[in-house]
Amino acid sequence: MTPLGDQIRACTLCADRFAATQTGHSPRPVVWFRPSARILIAGQAPGARVHQSGKPFDDPSGERLRDWLGLSEAEFYDQSRVAIVPMGFCFPGYDAKGSDLPPPRICGETWHDRVMQELEKIELTILVGGYAHKYHLGVKSGVTDTVKGWRDHAPRLFALPHPSWRNTAWLRKKPWFEADVLPELRAEVQRLIHD
Repeated sequence: MTPLGDQIRACTLCADRFAATQTGHSPRPVVWFRPSARILIAGQAPGARVHQSGKPFDDPSGERLRDWLGLSEAEFYDQSRVAIVPMGFCFPGYDAKGSDLPPPRICGETWHDRVMQELEKIELTILVGGYAHKYHLGVKSGVTDTVKGWRDHAPRLFALPHPSWRNTAWLRKKPWFEADVLPELRAEVQRLIHD
């Protein structure tokens, strides 16, 4: 049987959908996990830059996320320890206004549960952005309320805002995120990376 990662890499379920976006691109699933991983970063979907490179969080958002986690680039991209599993494996494209489209539901419905079954050794789940919050926590509340309730799930799970530059104002208005959440998150990440 073909390994799950290879099945996802070959997926073209959204070819027509992506061809109809402003970017008119083809599917390019970005798959970054191994069953041995102990840390799961559950994100939203790759952006245009990641679509080009084929490497998750290979952009300024990734730099900020690595800083939040206290991980070097080598540690972050070590698939044997860190799995990066978005709600949509492909860049969904832009709408007519140039905004990111949401991850297609069919991607998560087709692949996400199967990937989670392979990741049996996960000890820490980091949810990045509202789509990941909704899927993994079943919450209907907004990002701020979900992140504010971080103590309800720590230390096995942390819900984070997206590390995009678009959220810089959010971060400035919520100093508790950097003061309270990040030290606890970094401590747990370091424990698992160096254990």
